[in-house]
Amino acid sequence: MAARIYQRPKNAMQSGRALTDLWVLEFEPAEAKKPDPLTGWAGSGDTQQQVVLKFPDLEAAKAYAEKYGITVRIEQTPPRRLKIQAYADNFR
Repeated sequence: MAARIYQRPKNAMQSGRALTDLWVLEFEPAEAKKPDPLTGWAGSGDTQQQVVLKFPDLEAAKAYAEKYGITVRIEQTPPRRLKIQAYADNFR
């Protein structure tokens, strides 16, 4: 089993930072999705894609993956860059 561990980034459409401090472990897809002949919806028989585990820190996520023999790929969160501007800059 392969998985990736990442920290959820802040949504650009929201001002708060709720749930951005949690680390998420998601399993990689084992098989490609294919369209259902009846409905046309994309799906597969891989149920591991539905599992999303949340951890308070990176070390806890790594420990879980190591305990159960899951190979992980860790994606670091890009640094936040603040774009400081004043309201008057809109009229320049």
